[in-house]
Amino acid sequence: MRRVLITGGGSGIGADLARGFAEAGAEVVIAGRRAGALDAVAGGLIRAIPADVSDEASVAELFRQAGPCDVVIANAGIADSAPLGRVTLAQWNAIMAVNLTGTFLTLREGLRQMGAGPGRLIAIASVAGLRGVAYAAPYAASKHAVVGLVRSLALELGGTQITANAICPGYTDTDMTTRTLDNIMARTGRDRQAALQALTDTTPQNRLIAPSEITAAALFLSSDQARGINGQAITISGGDA
Repeated sequence: MRRVLITGGGSGIGADLARGFAEAGAEVVIAGRRAGALDAVAGGLIRAIPADVSDEASVAELFRQAGPCDVVIANAGIADSAPLGRVTLAQWNAIMAVNLTGTFLTLREGLRQMGAGPGRLIAIASVAGLRGVAYAAPYAASKHAVVGLVRSLALELGGTQITANAICPGYTDTDMTTRTLDNIMARTGRDRQAALQALTDTTPQNRLIAPSEITAAALFLSSDQARGINGQAITISGGDA
């Protein structure tokens, strides 16, 4: 594990991944659309490169600047919430562009520059990629597709030293979940504590997942001990999927 590239590295899970891999001794490259957020995370072994994962040329330039990577983590993602009948085509396309096309472009470019490996390709999906989620159909559809992409890619990689896996977190203590809580509060009139309780009541452990738990899984998948793990969708959700 020498150089690790992480998309969506300016906040939340991506920022925790970056710090965790840097602490483990890797050279880390983070990418995202918000230069200021990236710069706030970068420093030391963490290098920031602004990029738009939904744009093919931008992703190619990102990898050109980063140089050969041993671990590529497609983490960039967005979410929205609405009944399907109210979802606009623009909302649908925006989610698919980042969550699915962005993951495809990131993993494809990562694979191209890895050659025969060894290497690790990891997609941060979601438990929403393994089950339905009311009022989040586009998000769930995008994450189901990411899991399918990873499983298909893993079959292609069987004869190489590269593996492809997905990590599927449940509700995680990040800004994305904060926005989910805001939506619950706006829709139901509950206060923040009641909204959080409603969210955690849907999970067996009645808690949010810590970003560090996802980082620990990614670090293990990137290790030599995980070379036999390929094509898996590893759930970190307290048991609700």
